[in-house]
Amino acid sequence: MAAEPFLGGLAEFARAALAEDLGVAGDVTSSAILAPRARATAQLVARAEGVLAGWDAAAAVAATVELNLLGHLSGVATLTRAYVDAVAGTNAVIRDTRKTLPGLRGVQKAAVAAGGGVNHRHRLDDGILVKDNHAALAGGIDAATSAALAAGEAQGVAVQIEVDSPTQLHQALDAGARSVLCDNFALADLAEAVAAAHSGDPPAFVEASGGVTLDVAAAIAATGVDAIAVGALTHSAPALDIGLDVQPPS
Repeated sequence: MAAEPFLGGLAEFARAALAEDLGVAGDVTSSAILAPRARATAQLVARAEGVLAGWDAAAAVAATVELNLLGHLSGVATLTRAYVDAVAGTNAVIRDTRKTLPGLRGVQKAAVAAGGGVNHRHRLDDGILVKDNHAALAGGIDAATSAALAAGEAQGVAVQIEVDSPTQLHQALDAGARSVLCDNFALADLAEAVAAAHSGDPPAFVEASGGVTLDVAAAIAATGVDAIAVGALTHSAPALDIGLDVQPPS
């Protein structure tokens, strides 16, 4: 797993994670039982099949923290791989969102990549994503799209327009949108959205979002979308069970 750009600030993160876990007095259990400067060897053992992620991050912190972190990030990678496998054979890629745990965005997004997913925005300044509230304040999808496209061209950043109905989709496309995020569309409406967006010259990029689960990912991908956004990859992934088995000194 590449260390950059995902793992910037890792040293600061490691210090914060250790401080959170050790408190003021440190590991009082180990202090009470083990001799000072005691040494041992150990093995990290995955107790379930999955995708390993977060090794660089885990190696930067003490053992009391690294198992939780390694298990969490490997869980993110494993869940991502399950979604990627679910849409195999289609043109759809699985993308994450900004719905990450505080302080863990970089390493969580690295874990998504390790699982075969594709990262969306890392920060608010990575690109323009017009949401429903933006459109409401701007006076509608068409006005918001025009303003966003002008700003995107001036700043050299990508622009995506979120739409929640076929009507809004056509408004965005008519205003020049080249990337749309179809939120909570029914499958039939989503297929029609793909047909409309892909008929342009050049074709517009279509991403689906909203309530995406493993059970429906394949059906969504079959509509022809270019990407599927899954917030659960980073905010709801179950940890992969990884144990630290200490070997007693011989």
